[in-house]
Formats: sequence, C-alpha cells, structure tokens
Amino acid sequence: MAIYCIRHGQSEFNAVFERGGDDPLVFDAPLSPLGRDQARGLRDQVAGPAIERIVTSPLTRAIETALHIFEGKLPIEVDARARELLTHSCDVGRSPAQLAAQFPTVTFGHLDDIWWHQGPANEHGVGREPVPVFEARVADFRNWLVEQPDRNMALIGHGNLFKALTGQKLANCEIHLFDKDAEFEPGPYA
Repeated sequence: MAIYCIRHGQSEFNAVFERGGDDPLVFDAPLSPLGRDQARGLRDQVAGPAIERIVTSPLTRAIETALHIFEGKLPIEVDARARELLTHSCDVGRSPAQLAAQFPTVTFGHLDDIWWHQGPANEHGVGREPVPVFEARVADFRNWLVEQPDRNMALIGHGNLFKALTGQKLANCEIHLFDKDAEFEPGPYA
C-alpha cells in the first residue's frame, strides 16, 4: 500500500497571509484561483498510481482540492483527525450541515457538529489547539493509517498535519509518499 500525502492548494487565507501581517480572518478558507489551478494541475500526476481510496480533512480547502484533483472518480472520505493544527481563522471549521450544503457529493453525517478543536478563543473566535493535543490526534490518525487495508490512498491535508506525520512541511499541492517506518522529530509547527 502507498499513501500519497497531498497538501491542499493555495487558500484565500494563504494568498493574503503570505504577504505578511495579522490573521486576515478568512474562516474555513476556500481555495484561491491559484489553488484551484494547482489542484487541477495534479490530475495527471495522480493518474499514474492506482489510487483506490481518497481521505481528506473536513476543512474546505482540502475538500475542494480533492474534488478538483479526482473529479468524482472515487468517493471522498472525510476524517476530522486529518484537520490542521488550529492556530488561525482558516483552521476553524464549519458544521456538517453547512459542508453538506456546499459539497452534496461528500458525506459529513459522521462528523460532530463541532469537529475542530474547542478551547479558549481570542476576540475573533479563534482558539489555539495545544501542540500536545494536536500531536496526540495525529498519532491516533497515523496508527489508523498504517492499519488500513493494502490499498493505495490519497490523503489530502495540511502543512502541519504532514509535518507531524512525515517530518516534511509540504508546499501547496506538493505530493509526498508516506513512509510508515520513517523516524523523525516532529515540529516545530508554523
């Protein structure tokens, strides 16, 4: 089994935040036009390996990336453990009902109403997920990944998720082959 880690395309949050400054308050950020192009640009790259399963974070930018890359070829599975470390507005999710209204071909009924980290929030309603909580969640998710049946999987997720899983901080729409036997020191996280 091969697991292809794919970081989402550039989000509207990334497009603003990369220029510097404070959190631009783009909650559950969708892909930017460049991000949509980046995701569609991966179609040929992922056509080679026989992807038999697609798992994604429930954050909008990851779902949109999965949909742009795979164009409904396989059902998309949503797993809240694959979400980003909550540090900014873009990492605050939306309810399953809101997601289902936007993405009717994807199933969200198994998610809790609030599936992202809940904790003390700043004046904008953005909390910070403690790193030990994040790392415990990712360790649980990693254990689940290595126990999956022998099928090639695409995992669409986030920079800090993949840093914790692989030791690599991926660029937008970068693909990295997950090595379940690799040892590395996770963190620090951005």
